[in-house]
Amino acid sequence: MRFVLDTSIFVNPEIRDRFGDSPTEAMRTFLGYAERLFGKVEFYMPPGIYREVMHFVDEEELLPEIELYVIKKPPNVHDIKIPAFVVYELIDDIRRRIDKGLRVAEKAVREGVIETDNVDKIIQKLRRNYRKALREGIVDSKEDFELILLAKELDATIVSADVGILTWAQKMGIKWIDAANFRDVLEGLVEKMG
Repeated sequence: MRFVLDTSIFVNPEIRDRFGDSPTEAMRTFLGYAERLFGKVEFYMPPGIYREVMHFVDEEELLPEIELYVIKKPPNVHDIKIPAFVVYELIDDIRRRIDKGLRVAEKAVREGVIETDNVDKIIQKLRRNYRKALREGIVDSKEDFELILLAKELDATIVSADVGILTWAQKMGIKWIDAANFRDVLEGLVEKMG
């Protein structure tokens, strides 16, 4: 059994709280499960995700366990084949998001004409809504794409709270677990295998 882990497990406060109060504590709790499942379950992170996670945790507190139980592996980007329909859907999704973002901008301009005293608030609202319209539910970083490719290559299960990653995992036929349920999954695995 193989899992490819996303940053959200350890950084997203709503998810992380199931493992600990801080990213370091959450990672330490996870590593406790990984130790009990060692030799039976493999946990992977692509290099970009690993770097993101290490930015938030105290690496020295987690050594050597993190090196023992988390396998760092980049996806083989030269040999993985992606079906053409995925590219078609991505292009269609991007076009819809651009149109949606444009509508958000138009609405902000209309509000600005009426409320010229609140320019800073209008710009903040525009940025928030524009970002939501364009980025929510899409694979929007190289690290997210690496995560998906690695799971595809390894026939592994993605663990993430990122809606974009989970949406594209479904489209590509990749197994996934919502990170909110990951601790329960680990508990179940320890009971069965540990």
